[in-house]
Amino acid sequence: MSDSVMQGSLRKMHVQLDAPVDYQLPLSDGLFKLNTYLGQRIRLAYQQQIHCVHCGRKTNKSFSQGYCYPCMKKLAQCDICIVSPEKCHYHQGTCREPEWGEQHCMQPHFVYLANSSGLKVGITRSENIPTRWIDQGAIQAIPVLAVQTRYQSGMAEVLFKQHIADKTNWRVMLRGKVDKLDLYSARTKLLRLLADQISDMQNQFGIQSVQSCEQAETIDIEYPVIEYPDKIVSLNFDKTPEIEGTLLGIKGQYLILDIGVLNVRKFAGYQVEFSV
Repeated sequence: MSDSVMQGSLRKMHVQLDAPVDYQLPLSDGLFKLNTYLGQRIRLAYQQQIHCVHCGRKTNKSFSQGYCYPCMKKLAQCDICIVSPEKCHYHQGTCREPEWGEQHCMQPHFVYLANSSGLKVGITRSENIPTRWIDQGAIQAIPVLAVQTRYQSGMAEVLFKQHIADKTNWRVMLRGKVDKLDLYSARTKLLRLLADQISDMQNQFGIQSVQSCEQAETIDIEYPVIEYPDKIVSLNFDKTPEIEGTLLGIKGQYLILDIGVLNVRKFAGYQVEFSV
């Protein structure tokens, strides 16, 4: 197979913080460097097959960004507490996969502020910094709290959500018209505003379990984009099996083409042929 054609099962793009972010598209044949092809025409052809990203089973429909229905129902990584970590039920002894929970949820997490479509709060494991921020299309991010478990990070996030958003407006993010913010000042203001509630968490879990990150610095993120779209048109393999257009940029987990934008992560598990 030539260097300009690859095929296989889509996965979310691999990212590395650089100026700009370095993107690679993983397919069964390997990793495909995308930044190289900015300004060129690319084609993604859906092969009418979907395989579960966990077990590899062929499935007619993808659930939770790439899983078959049985895996979606049984895996801890597909449980409601992944989306809403404050609903973690590990301590109740009802975790779907306790060993998985130990490895992924009972680990240090950060509560952070990011600027993707404006100020928002989020959580992530320490090893996912800055990947998590890049996947959201943030142009800036800064840690706010360091906690010992995902459950604690979820509880803290609920406090911050009383005052700021916890979701990215992906359409605004992809238009590229997001102004820089003073994240230092925003962090200071929110920590002061929530001081009593954070103190309550420290009393509940121990002072070492919930620590502020007042010395952490803002990370600025630049994306490989030639031109942002004025109008956002969402591309979908289920409606358009063959997608072809000029690659104008990459941001978050989106490919920005002259004909619309494609959320690569949404179609994890889809079998595609990718060509330049």
